Amino acid sequence: MAFLHRLTLPLLMAVAFAASGCAYNADLGRDQLLIVGDDNLAAEGEKAWAETLRSGNISREPIKVGRVRAIGQRVIEAAGMADRPWDYAVFLDEAPNAFVLPGGHVGVTVGLLAVVENDDQLAAVIGHEAGHVVARHAAERISQQRTSAILLGIAGAAAGSSDFGRLVKDHGGSAAKFGVLLPFSRKQELEADKLGVDYMQRAGYRPREAVTLWRNMQALDIAQGKAGGGELSSTHPSDAVRIQALEAYLSSKGW
Repeated sequence: MAFLHRLTLPLLMAVAFAASGCAYNADLGRDQLLIVGDDNLAAEGEKAWAETLRSGNISREPIKVGRVRAIGQRVIEAAGMADRPWDYAVFLDEAPNAFVLPGGHVGVTVGLLAVVENDDQLAAVIGHEAGHVVARHAAERISQQRTSAILLGIAGAAAGSSDFGRLVKDHGGSAAKFGVLLPFSRKQELEADKLGVDYMQRAGYRPREAVTLWRNMQALDIAQGKAGGGELSSTHPSDAVRIQALEAYLSSKGW
């Protein structure tokens, strides 16, 4: 009981701190914990982009870069983010990947360009990444991580040298990671998928091609022996879960 008394006030203070950072996101239809500002993320995005351009191999092929710029700009406009100039680059990396950085930067790898079968599927990937920006997922994830660290620190200090204190110290980080941060990250990925197909449809692309893309990615994962690992320790949903959720969402929209 003494432990509970020591823990109550610090926890109430931490909960009040977290609650003060809650904001409603109309695009997601839910509240978010946001204690990190967009300006800070944009500044970090600028640094990351500059560093990537310095250290990465950039494709100079005008056709590839022009394709990414044309499709990306249509998706960015559909996402309502055309209020700033955007930079586009194609990186000489064989791993299929893409990213959209707050501040106005879109990067796509040649590996991804080799996987997508048409412009619609490329729009699906860029739309997904744009969805993360609109949803403020990066700020939300960082906010969750910082709040989790604060709560664990308070719990460990309050528990002291008790058996529970040692448990928090030794395993608290893992409990927060697997119980809160990673599952929520999977939720964010599914939210970005939905926003991405919304942007595809607005931009004039075929939303159903997003499902085809992920079926192809699933086949690629199976061929590379990556399938079947489960979702417990992954920040991304499995291909099967992603496909099922996308199909349900597209059906609900009549697409």
